[in-house]
Amino acid sequence: MKKVVIISSSPQKDGNSEILAQKFAEGAIAAANMVHIFYVRDIGLKFCTGCLYCQSHEKCILNDGMNELYDTIQQADAVVLATPVYYYSVCGQLKTFLDRLNPLYPRANNFKDFYLLATSAEDDEHTMDGTITAVQGFIDCFEGCTLKGVIKGAGVTEKGDINKTKFPSLAYEAGENV
Repeated sequence: MKKVVIISSSPQKDGNSEILAQKFAEGAIAAANMVHIFYVRDIGLKFCTGCLYCQSHEKCILNDGMNELYDTIQQADAVVLATPVYYYSVCGQLKTFLDRLNPLYPRANNFKDFYLLATSAEDDEHTMDGTITAVQGFIDCFEGCTLKGVIKGAGVTEKGDINKTKFPSLAYEAGENV
């Protein structure tokens, strides 16, 4: 059994990337893994101020929902990042969330495997290249971590369009095999 943490950064409840996150969770649960899903829009996320308080205190000085998440994320075997793609990169909510994971940098972390679930209105899968680069840049900060899988849900414009594609079943299968 693995501990899987899923971060859904969609500002829209039941948006396309969130649907992929839910399908990944269903697959991981079906395979008897422990799953925690966090919705960035629900934690009152504030921007990192770059004060580096976290480097000597293992938490952030800002008073929002992030401090409650650090231990769960640190103990995860796999971290799944779900994002809509805005202007060829991760959405601002996910970028801010990743910045706020700075307290994990000096810690010994269990996580080694990362997965990216990305959706875009544009149907060219290269629309995701900047998103992958942004996530890989974050992952590279943690020794021994790997981007194990990417699902590129391209060509989904309206909320729920992802359900008319193969991508939810791919997310479910990835969750089963996490």
